[in-house]
Amino acid sequence: MWLLHAIASAIFLGFYDIFKKISLDSNAVLPILFLSTVAGSIIMLGFVIASESGWIAADSLAYVPRMTTREHWLIVLKTVIVLSSWICTYFALKHLPLTIFAPIRSTGPLWTTLGAFIIFSERLTPLQFIGGGLIFVFFYLFSTAGKLEGFSFRSNKYVWLMITGTLLGSVSALYDRYLLREMNVMAVEAYFTFYQTLLLIPVLAIFWYPQRAKSTPFSWRWAIPFIGLFLLIGDYLYFYSISLPDSLISIIALVRRSNVLIVFIFGALFFKEHNIKKKGVYLIGILIGLTLLVLGR
Repeated sequence: MWLLHAIASAIFLGFYDIFKKISLDSNAVLPILFLSTVAGSIIMLGFVIASESGWIAADSLAYVPRMTTREHWLIVLKTVIVLSSWICTYFALKHLPLTIFAPIRSTGPLWTTLGAFIIFSERLTPLQFIGGGLIFVFFYLFSTAGKLEGFSFRSNKYVWLMITGTLLGSVSALYDRYLLREMNVMAVEAYFTFYQTLLLIPVLAIFWYPQRAKSTPFSWRWAIPFIGLFLLIGDYLYFYSISLPDSLISIIALVRRSNVLIVFIFGALFFKEHNIKKKGVYLIGILIGLTLLVLGR
């Protein structure tokens, strides 16, 4: 059951990334991030009000229970980590082709596995070492394909923003492993969404609003609210799969990152990006390495 939820989560997250790319094309980054979280907050506010009013039964999967002060602070910490990751990846996605964004993003489970090895003292098997080595080899080869399009993996700041965002995403996944084994899924989803919106208000006020006349202008896109909607559904399915007692974070992380296949295909078909065959082969190599990481368990 948890694997089916992880697969469904990957599908929704694939379209979430596509809606982000459509919204970010020649558009201001921070207002889009803020408005998409506002859309998610409005939806989750409805669940909180319905739960407090008794319209949703306490034993329902849609019920949002009250939380302790400690639990709120734990979610605030998660929000800071995730927002830092998002800010990096949103700026990177705006300036990078989807067929470069997707393979970099697909390396996330490797960092999650290495983090579990360091933090949770999990042992890496020989097969996992081979899988990790394959990922590094194909990631290097992929960087050579990026050079053909003028994207130097050493000097391009947006490539490094993408890598940083991916690493922070792995930190968040490891934190989720701890968080969701002791907290209600809907409560995490709801208050995580609310704190995103609250924390983005000072970010907008300090970093975007004073400089808005000098930066890329903001224009409304129909895809913006769909970013929030598809993220909510994808995250709920992901959180729920992690919360199940027999779930494996390494497998969930791999399945979740398989959303890059949807993103890659969309970039190839609709954005007509270059060197698709070569980058496709390297992406497959990375995914084979990720599969070995899972089989190595």
